[in-house]
Amino acid sequence: MIYVNEAPVSASSVKPMEKVDFAKLRDAMVENQVAGRGVRSHLILDAMRTVPREAFLPESMWEFAYEDAPLPIAEGQTISQPYIVARMIEVLRADGIRPVKRVLEIGTGCGYQAAVLAHVFPEVYSMERIQPLYERARKKLHELKINNVNVRYADGSAGFPDAAPFDGIILAAAAPVMSAALRGQLATGGRMVLPMGRQEQWLYLVERDALGFRESRLEPVKFVPLLMGKA
Repeated sequence: MIYVNEAPVSASSVKPMEKVDFAKLRDAMVENQVAGRGVRSHLILDAMRTVPREAFLPESMWEFAYEDAPLPIAEGQTISQPYIVARMIEVLRADGIRPVKRVLEIGTGCGYQAAVLAHVFPEVYSMERIQPLYERARKKLHELKINNVNVRYADGSAGFPDAAPFDGIILAAAAPVMSAALRGQLATGGRMVLPMGRQEQWLYLVERDALGFRESRLEPVKFVPLLMGKA
């Protein structure tokens, strides 16, 4: 059982790095933090090796880009721990045994998880309620020539009904309760992966089939809370 509850690393007293081999650090992260904890999908591991995590962080945080911890980005938000990004995407993908074309992410944040999703799935929709984060994430994805992510500045708690249904839905913030709106936008045969809870949070998997919905509680996690409304 992996407990994902590390406190975010502080940016205080950090100096910009020069001539750092980020590719080497990225490979070590994938081997030790992701594959080393049981993530087996070569598609996901390759995506984690490809996406430069440091590019989504302020320069003052580059030193910690491949630490085994969530990191502060801005607006009181964090970039998730590398392992939990890979773990949630692997659950969403279900070992590739079912086709997953269209995926919805709630909580774009800095855009890192959206970038990883874009290397795994052909069509990604992502929603961010905080305008400065939305603008920076959209700009960074454009700079990295990641063109299969549709980012929207909106309240993600209501989902993205214009593009529904989705084969997969993933939340980057902890919902207090299960969202009927998001569940209703899940395609038959689809999966939703989300942290849920207030003080005590757990990672949940929601599966939809012809008979209805099935929920599974997976492991304890720690995320920022899912908030409503635009900011």
